[in-house]
Amino acid sequence: MLLQIAVGPVCVFIFNIATSSGFRNAETGVLSVVLIDALYILLAIFGIVSFMNKENVRKLLKYFGSLTLFLFGLNIGSAPLSLKFLPSIKLFSNPSNASRAFISGIVLTASNPLTIVFWSGVFSAKVAAENMNKQGLCLFGAGAILPTLFFLTLISFLGSITNKFLPMIVISRS
Repeated sequence: MLLQIAVGPVCVFIFNIATSSGFRNAETGVLSVVLIDALYILLAIFGIVSFMNKENVRKLLKYFGSLTLFLFGLNIGSAPLSLKFLPSIKLFSNPSNASRAFISGIVLTASNPLTIVFWSGVFSAKVAAENMNKQGLCLFGAGAILPTLFFLTLISFLGSITNKFLPMIVISRS
Protein backbone atom coordinates (compact mmCIF):
# COMPACT_ATOMS: atom_id res chain seq x y z
CA MET A 1 0.00 0.00 0.00
CA LEU A 2 2.86 2.39 0.71
CA LEU A 3 4.01 2.18 -2.92
CA GLN A 4 0.78 3.84 -4.03
CA ILE A 5 1.55 7.01 -2.09
CA ALA A 6 4.26 7.98 -4.59
CA VAL A 7 3.27 11.04 -6.55
CA GLY A 8 3.87 10.44 -10.21
CA PRO A 9 2.38 11.53 -13.50
CA VAL A 10 -0.74 9.41 -13.04
CA CYS A 11 -1.42 10.90 -9.61
CA VAL A 12 -0.96 14.44 -10.96
CA PHE A 13 -3.17 13.61 -13.94
CA ILE A 14 -6.00 12.36 -11.70
CA PHE A 15 -5.68 15.34 -9.35
CA ASN A 16 -5.78 17.71 -12.33
CA ILE A 17 -8.97 16.14 -13.67
CA ALA A 18 -10.60 16.24 -10.24
CA THR A 19 -9.83 19.92 -9.62
CA SER A 20 -11.09 21.06 -12.98
CA SER A 21 -13.80 18.55 -13.94
CA GLY A 22 -14.94 16.99 -10.70
CA PHE A 23 -14.86 13.68 -8.90
CA ARG A 24 -16.88 11.68 -11.45
CA ASN A 25 -14.55 12.39 -14.37
CA ALA A 26 -11.48 11.81 -12.21
CA GLU A 27 -12.89 8.51 -10.98
CA THR A 28 -13.34 7.43 -14.60
CA GLY A 29 -9.63 8.11 -15.06
CA VAL A 30 -8.91 6.09 -11.91
CA LEU A 31 -10.83 3.14 -13.31
CA SER A 32 -8.75 3.25 -16.50
CA VAL A 33 -5.53 3.22 -14.46
CA VAL A 34 -6.80 0.27 -12.41
CA LEU A 35 -7.79 -1.55 -15.60
CA ILE A 36 -4.33 -1.18 -17.15
CA ASP A 37 -2.58 -2.10 -13.89
CA ALA A 38 -4.79 -5.20 -13.65
CA LEU A 39 -3.91 -6.07 -17.25
CA TYR A 40 -0.20 -5.75 -16.51
CA ILE A 41 -0.63 -7.87 -13.40
CA LEU A 42 -2.34 -10.57 -15.45
CA LEU A 43 0.41 -10.40 -18.06
CA ALA A 44 3.01 -10.72 -15.31
CA ILE A 45 1.18 -13.70 -13.84
CA PHE A 46 0.94 -15.45 -17.20
CA GLY A 47 4.57 -15.09 -18.13
CA ILE A 48 5.16 -11.76 -19.82
CA VAL A 49 8.18 -11.39 -17.57
CA SER A 50 10.28 -13.58 -19.85
CA PHE A 51 9.18 -11.54 -22.90
CA MET A 52 10.15 -8.30 -21.15
CA ASN A 53 13.70 -9.58 -20.63
CA LYS A 54 14.44 -9.06 -24.35
CA GLU A 55 16.61 -6.00 -24.90
CA ASN A 56 14.76 -4.74 -28.02
CA VAL A 57 11.38 -4.88 -26.30
CA ARG A 58 12.70 -2.98 -23.28
CA LYS A 59 14.25 -0.30 -25.50
CA LEU A 60 11.07 0.17 -27.51
CA LEU A 61 8.94 0.44 -24.37
CA LYS A 62 11.43 2.81 -22.76
CA TYR A 63 11.43 5.21 -25.74
CA PHE A 64 7.69 5.08 -26.29
CA GLY A 65 7.00 5.56 -22.59
CA SER A 66 9.50 8.40 -22.28
CA LEU A 67 7.98 10.23 -25.23
CA THR A 68 4.46 9.86 -23.85
CA LEU A 69 5.45 11.06 -20.39
CA PHE A 70 7.37 13.99 -21.90
CA LEU A 71 4.34 15.06 -23.96
CA PHE A 72 2.10 14.69 -20.93
CA GLY A 73 4.43 16.81 -18.77
CA LEU A 74 4.86 19.44 -21.48
CA ASN A 75 1.11 19.74 -21.88
CA ILE A 76 0.48 20.10 -18.14
CA GLY A 77 3.47 22.41 -17.62
CA SER A 78 2.45 24.76 -20.41
CA ALA A 79 -1.22 25.02 -19.38
CA PRO A 80 -0.77 27.75 -16.71
CA LEU A 81 1.13 29.86 -19.24
CA SER A 82 -1.64 29.39 -21.82
CA LEU A 83 0.92 27.98 -24.23
CA LYS A 84 -0.21 25.36 -26.68
CA PHE A 85 2.80 23.36 -27.82
CA LEU A 86 0.64 20.50 -29.01
CA PRO A 87 -2.66 21.96 -30.22
CA SER A 88 -3.48 18.97 -32.36
CA ILE A 89 -3.00 16.46 -29.54
CA LYS A 90 -6.05 16.72 -27.32
CA LEU A 91 -5.48 13.43 -25.51
CA PHE A 92 -3.72 14.85 -22.47
CA SER A 93 -5.46 18.17 -22.34
CA ASN A 94 -7.67 18.42 -19.32
CA PRO A 95 -10.40 15.87 -20.02
CA SER A 96 -13.74 17.57 -19.60
CA ASN A 97 -15.79 14.41 -19.94
CA ALA A 98 -15.60 10.89 -18.62
CA SER A 99 -14.72 9.16 -21.90
CA ARG A 100 -11.73 11.44 -22.54
CA ALA A 101 -10.55 10.95 -18.96
CA PHE A 102 -10.82 7.19 -19.42
CA ILE A 103 -8.91 7.10 -22.71
CA SER A 104 -6.24 9.50 -21.44
CA GLY A 105 -5.77 7.40 -18.32
CA ILE A 106 -5.38 4.24 -20.39
CA VAL A 107 -2.78 5.77 -22.71
CA LEU A 108 -0.80 7.37 -19.88
CA THR A 109 -0.73 4.23 -17.73
CA ALA A 110 -0.18 1.76 -20.56
CA SER A 111 2.71 3.74 -21.99
CA ASN A 112 4.54 4.20 -18.71
CA PRO A 113 7.50 1.81 -18.79
CA LEU A 114 7.80 2.01 -15.01
CA THR A 115 4.38 0.36 -14.69
CA ILE A 116 5.47 -2.58 -16.78
CA VAL A 117 8.81 -2.95 -15.01
CA PHE A 118 7.24 -2.49 -11.58
CA TRP A 119 4.54 -5.15 -11.91
CA SER A 120 6.84 -7.59 -13.69
CA GLY A 121 9.43 -7.13 -10.96
CA VAL A 122 6.95 -7.48 -8.11
CA PHE A 123 5.54 -10.72 -9.46
CA SER A 124 8.93 -12.16 -10.40
CA ALA A 125 10.13 -11.51 -6.86
CA LYS A 126 6.98 -13.00 -5.37
CA VAL A 127 7.30 -16.17 -7.45
CA ALA A 128 10.99 -16.49 -6.58
CA ALA A 129 10.55 -15.80 -2.88
CA GLU A 130 7.44 -17.81 -2.13
CA ASN A 131 7.11 -20.16 -5.10
CA MET A 132 3.45 -19.17 -5.52
CA ASN A 133 1.12 -20.90 -7.93
CA LYS A 134 -1.12 -18.98 -10.36
CA GLN A 135 -4.07 -18.96 -7.96
CA GLY A 136 -1.92 -17.46 -5.20
CA LEU A 137 -0.54 -14.91 -7.64
CA CYS A 138 -4.06 -13.95 -8.73
CA LEU A 139 -5.04 -13.34 -5.10
CA PHE A 140 -1.83 -11.37 -4.57
CA GLY A 141 -2.64 -9.38 -7.73
CA ALA A 142 -6.12 -8.53 -6.46
CA GLY A 143 -4.57 -7.36 -3.21
CA ALA A 144 -2.05 -5.28 -5.15
CA ILE A 145 -4.64 -3.53 -7.31
CA LEU A 146 -6.97 -2.49 -4.49
CA PRO A 147 -4.55 0.11 -3.04
CA THR A 148 -4.32 1.73 -6.48
CA LEU A 149 -8.09 2.06 -6.55
CA PHE A 150 -8.20 3.33 -2.96
CA PHE A 151 -5.40 5.92 -3.15
CA LEU A 152 -6.32 7.32 -6.55
CA THR A 153 -9.95 7.58 -5.43
CA LEU A 154 -8.69 9.52 -2.42
CA ILE A 155 -6.69 11.79 -4.75
CA SER A 156 -9.85 12.28 -6.84
CA PHE A 157 -11.82 13.22 -3.76
CA LEU A 158 -9.15 15.62 -2.48
CA GLY A 159 -8.84 17.23 -5.90
CA SER A 160 -12.58 17.65 -6.23
CA ILE A 161 -12.84 19.48 -2.90
CA THR A 162 -9.66 21.52 -3.41
CA ASN A 163 -11.34 23.87 -5.85
CA LYS A 164 -13.93 24.66 -3.18
CA PHE A 165 -11.44 26.49 -0.95
CA LEU A 166 -8.54 27.38 -3.27
CA PRO A 167 -8.96 29.76 -6.17
CA MET A 168 -8.52 28.18 -9.61
CA ILE A 169 -5.52 30.44 -10.29
CA VAL A 170 -3.65 28.83 -7.37
CA ILE A 171 -4.61 25.33 -8.53
CA SER A 172 -3.54 25.98 -12.12
CA ARG A 173 -0.12 27.28 -11.00
CA SER A 174 0.70 24.15 -8.96
